[in-house]
Amino acid sequence: MKLSSIYGLTFDQLVAWLAEKGYKKSRALQVWDWLYRKRVASFAEMTDVKEDCLATLSEHFAIHTLNEHTRQESADGTMKFLFKLSDGNLIETVLMRHKFGLSVCVTTQVGCNIGCSFCASGLLAKSRDLSAAEIVEQIMKVQFHLDAMGNAERVSHIVVMGIGEPFDNFVNMVDFIRVVKDQKGLDIAARHITVSTSGLAPKIREFADSDLKVNLAISLHAPTNELRTRIMKINKAIPIETLMEAIEYYLEKTNRRITLEYILLKDVNDGREHALQLAELIQHIRQLANVNLIPYNPVDEHSQYQRSERESVRAFYDTLKKQGISCSVRLEHGSDIDAACGQLRSKQIKQSTEDNVVAG
Repeated sequence: MKLSSIYGLTFDQLVAWLAEKGYKKSRALQVWDWLYRKRVASFAEMTDVKEDCLATLSEHFAIHTLNEHTRQESADGTMKFLFKLSDGNLIETVLMRHKFGLSVCVTTQVGCNIGCSFCASGLLAKSRDLSAAEIVEQIMKVQFHLDAMGNAERVSHIVVMGIGEPFDNFVNMVDFIRVVKDQKGLDIAARHITVSTSGLAPKIREFADSDLKVNLAISLHAPTNELRTRIMKINKAIPIETLMEAIEYYLEKTNRRITLEYILLKDVNDGREHALQLAELIQHIRQLANVNLIPYNPVDEHSQYQRSERESVRAFYDTLKKQGISCSVRLEHGSDIDAACGQLRSKQIKQSTEDNVVAG
């Protein structure tokens, strides 16, 4: 029988689980400290926890369930990890180095059903959600790697922007956030955690009500329904008007700034008229919104799209600024190692399929 990872329990859930087995909260505090502060690889290493408790934990939980399948390192220090799950599925996790710290981009689903027409991670349909443990363990695997390097580095920032739609795996995503921001463990500040969604309006409202105090990014990518529907099929079900109403609810409820992500596609959504339409769309929320302009990473399977010219990016940026819109251009990381989300996974699966055909 495959055991689930203990990383899937929030601290309160661990306290409740151990209480059912007859153990006090102090025991949960010990176990939590060993997991996230001392970062042990086995229950046997928890030397001040009583043997009967360790035996109970070992009977019901594993610590590690992910295995590193492939790792790529960029010239700029970016690392892309391909992890194999216990069921054989592959997921990606990316470590990025910034001046402000080390950021990890995590995956929340095996594949994606949102179907954005420019996205590499959507090339393979969603087969299942990741458990909270599988999301947490991505952070832990990266942190174990950093620990092994011996430079006393730690993960300081998290972006939930990998493969999948985080709000389509809402409960597990929320539990993941509660684990990594717990001050008794990894203690990653809420303001250093950002969750990105393609725009699931009901979940944006639920996220606002959750009081997690982490950052929200919305994948907008177009200023009109006609254009957004053409490049993001989710817009058929949740048009811009519905999305904007959810965003307005979030801003009113939390008074927190949001990021509006906008991938620039050459001759598709990068014209001056698009910038003016975008400025008009968000003018009423501009005090709490920042537009993040993203240079497109070309993907072989989506050859209909190309990266916008540098001059077009600058013109789009300048147009937004002149309309009083806060905006920035995302810095690129790992451009030499399959930078597009899902690209490494797709290539590995394709290679595996080709190898099986040859072997057959």
